[in-house]
Amino acid sequence: MNSEKQHYTVSVYTENNIGLLNRLSAIFQRRHINVESLNTSASEIEGVSKFTILVNVTESQIKKIIGQIEKQVEVIKAYYHTEEDTIYQESCIFKIKSDLLFEERQIQNIIKESNARIVTVNKEFFVLEKSGRRQEIELLYRELNAFGIMQFTRSGRIAVTKDEMKISTMLQAFQN
Repeated sequence: MNSEKQHYTVSVYTENNIGLLNRLSAIFQRRHINVESLNTSASEIEGVSKFTILVNVTESQIKKIIGQIEKQVEVIKAYYHTEEDTIYQESCIFKIKSDLLFEERQIQNIIKESNARIVTVNKEFFVLEKSGRRQEIELLYRELNAFGIMQFTRSGRIAVTKDEMKISTMLQAFQN
């Protein structure tokens, strides 16, 4: 078993119950583990939610965490995946003064090179959207920050596995 820390993406399939987020975060808090990102959304199965949690831990820690998560009544199934096992993205949006778009030629080049997309433009500001790996988003942030960012927000990781997930078959049975 690998004793080195690495990033794991945790997928938790659950019934959508109030209070579950607090109990899940307590599992990490008790172990002094920082959650790097958290996303919750609908899953591929109607009525089932999916938490996608990014943590940097050892393999033995992640196995214990999964065991604790699965003890929660509402949790149908929890999995952990390495970086190599997943296809993942993050999204972000930037709000920037409109003057810069027209006065700073370099801003237009940064937008083009980063494959960011302009969502809206008005007299005061424009909004840029970018999806990609965290490193791409951080690079774009650094480049734009030199000109001034009015607002910035980034989503948590969203991920799918490269291999087929058996959860769909399991969840079909859960629904019946």
